[in-house]
Amino acid sequence: MASVKDMPVLQDGPPPGGFAPVRFARRIPNKGPSAIAIFLTTFGVFSWGMYQVGKGNKIRRAIKEEKYSARRAILPMLQAEEDERTGLFFAGGNELVGRVFNS
Repeated sequence: MASVKDMPVLQDGPPPGGFAPVRFARRIPNKGPSAIAIFLTTFGVFSWGMYQVGKGNKIRRAIKEEKYSARRAILPMLQAEEDERTGLFFAGGNELVGRVFNS
């Protein structure tokens, strides 16, 4: 038996005339919106949403300011009522006052 080293080298090669050309280019059809159209649409939707958020913030701020101004308007009356209650409590000669503050 002959050694592998003694055998002739047989190597495959291309067929006569070469291989047929291979199409490798991507042929993607131009369907749908362009990139700039998608970008502008996205920008428009984002801008409209931020405008709506700003409008909501203004309305919420106005409601909060109205609530605070109503509280500021009735504060003197509430303070007067509390002062009257406190004056009656201390002027009444309540023995609880003596126990609490003189202990």
